[in-house]
Amino acid sequence: MSTVDEVVLLGGDGMPALMGRVERVLETVGAGHGPALGRPASDTLAAGGKRLRPLLVLICGGAAGDEALVRAAAAVELIHMATLVHDDVVDAALLRRGRRTVFAADGRPAAVATGDFLFSRSFGLLAENDAQEQVRTLSDACFALARGELAQRHDAYRIDVAEERYLQRCELKTARLFAAACRLGALAARRPAAVATALEAYGTRLGLAFQMLDDLLDVSGPAERTGKHRGTDLLDGTVTLPLILARRSDPELGEVDLRAVTSREHAEALCDRIAATPALDGTRARAAALVREAKDALGDHVDPSVERPLAEIADRIAERYA
Repeated sequence: MSTVDEVVLLGGDGMPALMGRVERVLETVGAGHGPALGRPASDTLAAGGKRLRPLLVLICGGAAGDEALVRAAAAVELIHMATLVHDDVVDAALLRRGRRTVFAADGRPAAVATGDFLFSRSFGLLAENDAQEQVRTLSDACFALARGELAQRHDAYRIDVAEERYLQRCELKTARLFAAACRLGALAARRPAAVATALEAYGTRLGLAFQMLDDLLDVSGPAERTGKHRGTDLLDGTVTLPLILARRSDPELGEVDLRAVTSREHAEALCDRIAATPALDGTRARAAALVREAKDALGDHVDPSVERPLAEIADRIAERYA
């Protein structure tokens, strides 16, 4: 899953054209709003990413392919991008996917305003579908995002964070938006309630696995692959599953004062220590189990034309971090 095109092709032959329509909607977001908001918003969206969340909307929408589905897919991506811009403000991050963040390029006030702008445009776009349940679905996901961010801030620098608490944060900050993407696709296509529920369950488990594996990369992934240096979470005081599991094999890690981890070198040394335990394999195993659960959640409710690409996406996510 190294490129946007590669991910999009998992959705079938018609998916590139459908995703192209989503991209054109995204390109119009910053238009007509002046350089102060429009330019950083457009730059953020042009930076790309895998477009995984809008792809889930489109696949779960199946053959609908109408403007309502395209708007729903674009709305989800705008929320995702808004959260990244705001996360970079909270973390004072200078790089995102190897490029300067809005925070680094334009400063904190501009980054906050850009994130707010992307949030507002998302709901303005989705409101055009005139579907209250779609708006409610995305609103609930955004509420979860805010709660997850607050929980992560509350847990900052706490070395004793439990695995259950970590999983709760992952569900709020990541999995709920994956689940919302799947549900929005189902709603836009007017699928039966049982199908929407199955797709939402798939999205939740996929999102949890995705976040676990992303946290794994923060410990083990090279900068040229991740776009950031190892140990970024540690420098931010964020305890993730690899460290939680590593503490069980290396109890002295439970005594580490994360506030004292202030340099890249110190963070990378701590990553090496985590990697010397079985924690990375343990994290992969938990994520692999969630990927299996995600595919199982589709059950007999989902048409094979939808189930096949969703299962392929889940497998490719797991393979990327193998």
